[in-house]
Amino acid sequence: MIDNFNFKSNYCFSDLVEIVAILRGEGGCPWDAVQTHTTIQKDLIEETYEVIEAINKDDKALLQEELGDLLLQAVFHTQIETEAGTFNIDDVADGICKKLIIRHPHVFGEVKVDGVDDVLSNWDDIKRQTKGQKTTTQAMQAVPRELPALMRSTKIQKKAAKAGFDWSDVSGALDKLEEEIAELRAAIAGGTDEEAADELGDVLFSAVNVSRFIDVDAEEALTAATDKFFNRFSIVEQLAARQNVDMKQASLAELDKLWDEAKRR
Repeated sequence: MIDNFNFKSNYCFSDLVEIVAILRGEGGCPWDAVQTHTTIQKDLIEETYEVIEAINKDDKALLQEELGDLLLQAVFHTQIETEAGTFNIDDVADGICKKLIIRHPHVFGEVKVDGVDDVLSNWDDIKRQTKGQKTTTQAMQAVPRELPALMRSTKIQKKAAKAGFDWSDVSGALDKLEEEIAELRAAIAGGTDEEAADELGDVLFSAVNVSRFIDVDAEEALTAATDKFFNRFSIVEQLAARQNVDMKQASLAELDKLWDEAKRR
């Protein structure tokens, strides 16, 4: 145990920074001391999704807890660089403060805006300027490949649309989706596995294009569809058990009948 550590009834952000430094320091925790950005990067992703779960559940106590876990990840990654002499938590705070001030000239400057659209447009323009992005391709390259695929494709498509490379309305996007589905059918029927995978990717990308035109978040739509399938399948399984139907041995017609009943319920 670290000597002379003062336990308190309430802690603040600076205490968190100090505790993480203690955990990674001499006489601290062996596990914490050997972690790197790479070994804990999955924890950052996990904690982010747990924050989202708390938001979706509208659970304020859980949200407070999960935000603390997420904050720990930011402090932990910063502490690694503090030890290396690269930057510290004040540098991180300084950077984000300056970014917020620069990207909100309508609040901290003289720029006039007329609604949210102007704010978002200014944000994108200032972001490109500060990052030295002179082309749309450079702006696309700045979208992390590590993002969830649907989210990344949406961001890429929005940047292309801002440059004028887009359908005039949703009908063009729907036609393209149907075209890609036909090509997927052909690839499955007579192509290789690689060709089928390529065409499936085109179908998904085209579906995201449609979602963008109808102002639906593709990630949220797929999550809702998955939830809907899960709920209906659970009913199907219950119905099958009550009717002594072996789902593995049942015909497609029998399963369709159960599925239709689940939809009605």
